[in-house]
Amino acid sequence: QVQFTNSGGGLVQAGGSLRLSCAASGRRTFSRYNMGWFRQAPGSEREFVAFIALSSGHTQYTDSVQGRFTVSWDNANNTVYLQMNSLKAEDSAVYYCAAGLLPSPDRAYYDYWGQGTQVSVSS
Repeated sequence: QVQFTNSGGGLVQAGGSLRLSCAASGRRTFSRYNMGWFRQAPGSEREFVAFIALSSGHTQYTDSVQGRFTVSWDNANNTVYLQMNSLKAEDSAVYYCAAGLLPSPDRAYYDYWGQGTQVSVSS
């Protein structure tokens, strides 16, 4: 069982930055895993934001955040980060980290989920 401890999130003005983090536990190593970030706005489906494949370092982003968000992994602390810059009102959502064995933007391939953290961007 993989578990996550969230931190970060909050309220920020448009154009500002936030960093989300999820500390993972429950495995001796996470090298086989892929760590994803998803978000869900009220009344909307949970959507893919970014993932990082820990075996290769390969990253992928949804088009709307490309160039503004950066996903990274700290191996010493087993923590996945999402650095969010140039935030827009439409980025407001609950953000979830997740772990799965297949690198994919499809949430169906992620087995373990964090509890979510709210990001609100005021325009």
